[in-house]
Amino acid sequence: MDKPWLACYEPNVPESIQYPIVPLYKLLSDAAARFPEKHALSFYGKGTTYKELDEQSNRFANALSALGVKKGDRVAVMLPNVPQCVIAYYGALKLGAVVVMTNPLYVDREIQVQMADSGAETIIAMDFFYPRIKSVLKETPLKNIILTSIRDALPTLLSLLYPIKAKKEGQWIKVPKKPPVYDMTQIMKSASAAAPNIDVNWTDLALLQYTGGTTGTPKGVMLLHRNLVVNAVQCRNWMPGLIEGGEIFLAVIPFFHVYGMSTCMNLSIYLGSTLILQPRFVTKDVLKAIQKTKPTLFMGIQAMYVAINNFPTVHDYDLSSIKTCISGAGPLHVEVQRRFEANTGGKLVEGYGLSEAAPVTHANPINSKRKPGSIGLPFPDTLAKIVDEESGAKTLEVGEIGELIVKGPQVMQGYWQKPDETAQTIRDGWLYTGDMARMDEEGYFYIVDRKKDMIKTKGENVYPREVEEVLFQHPKVQDTVVVGLPDEFAGEIIKAYIILKAGESATEQEIIDFCKEKLARFKVPQKVDFRDELPKTVIGKVLRRVLLDEEMKKAKGAA
Repeated sequence: MDKPWLACYEPNVPESIQYPIVPLYKLLSDAAARFPEKHALSFYGKGTTYKELDEQSNRFANALSALGVKKGDRVAVMLPNVPQCVIAYYGALKLGAVVVMTNPLYVDREIQVQMADSGAETIIAMDFFYPRIKSVLKETPLKNIILTSIRDALPTLLSLLYPIKAKKEGQWIKVPKKPPVYDMTQIMKSASAAAPNIDVNWTDLALLQYTGGTTGTPKGVMLLHRNLVVNAVQCRNWMPGLIEGGEIFLAVIPFFHVYGMSTCMNLSIYLGSTLILQPRFVTKDVLKAIQKTKPTLFMGIQAMYVAINNFPTVHDYDLSSIKTCISGAGPLHVEVQRRFEANTGGKLVEGYGLSEAAPVTHANPINSKRKPGSIGLPFPDTLAKIVDEESGAKTLEVGEIGELIVKGPQVMQGYWQKPDETAQTIRDGWLYTGDMARMDEEGYFYIVDRKKDMIKTKGENVYPREVEEVLFQHPKVQDTVVVGLPDEFAGEIIKAYIILKAGESATEQEIIDFCKEKLARFKVPQKVDFRDELPKTVIGKVLRRVLLDEEMKKAKGAA
């Protein structure tokens, strides 16, 4: 296969890589052997060395074993970027369990659906998430609920002050720790620090990463240890200037997303770097953290870089430590890139991936030619081409628009217990991304449009169908369609178009409030438009593109 992109690789970026044939957690064990006293994690000033992290993950693995968790069992991790998340993740993998990353923003119904589909019998969560878990416990296979508190990870003084802050923010909760509820700190205290003697191979299933995928409904992407090891090593080789044991990652991109998991957590551990953990993105807090901790890498999404660029006093902060940033989970606009680089002196480039590829398949070179609007070049050992939309079998010429398909060692094994959807998405080893794209003569790829209707808002994937299902539950709604409207800050915002039943009336806020009860915040429509009719084809399919075109014309008229 012709690979024009190879000529545009930076010096020292290889065409192919020799990967360590090890389970993912071996990256942590190896880093602990190389850099035992170096900080692997830093959380509000409290450091955890690589030796400590390795031992703590061993303790957690052995604690899980004592609760009856075995190799192949699914273990859900519902945590923000706190030390316990990293400990639970690697600890579960050391036992040979399959991690099910669960978005902490999920409401009761979404937790129930994911636990039931994955078959997870154990979940690790923040204590203040417990009411949501408890409300659906009987509808899930869950047998063990392991709770932890942010307080457990804080330095002594902040730990003492935490209850005051938590009560003020409505996050202080006392949960009786009796089976099936367990305290993470307590069960780890009595567990051995020795590595569990479990035979885990790099061909074993490591992760179920839930996504709407390329076919719309949430499903578990099956990623092997191999897929995750490969993508971390590919990321490292894409940035040959990185120093083993010498980098600091700002870890504010969530680890429960495979993008944050691979390009931040796993890559940092593989390099023997330090992760500066931030549980959520608050612009001022992030700016303070950058100035104080001097991170060299900052993996994020465009919304984060926009927020920093637009912060009123951004120039009061020293951001000069930042060397490299890769923006993912949606497009990176040229002006955002230019302003962020001016503010920091670092390099910000656009990359591309999807959960089904662990996730990264493309990125722009860090220090050589990058092209505005391009997702960059395929990673080492990654093939990519554009095929016709109708059959998916004909390879298109340079510049022609069709569906982007990729092949490489980071590509998933399939969707959990969904062979039909797997067969649609992976054909002859090629992953059909569902994104319409083109390739130029140098092998740079450009996303043109989404084949499916997925909405990307602040780095989160939202499928209109799920929002529409909730809207149809409203007793006053007769018909509805949801679209994503372009937004400079969020990438896209969600707008719902609704036809009410005869004789009914409703307000925009009433609809939004209804959705808030049944959907995570990022899935709730921000705008509602009541219509008498919706544009449809002769067979009754709603024409989303017509609605989007209307909005674009309105925006142009207002400009």
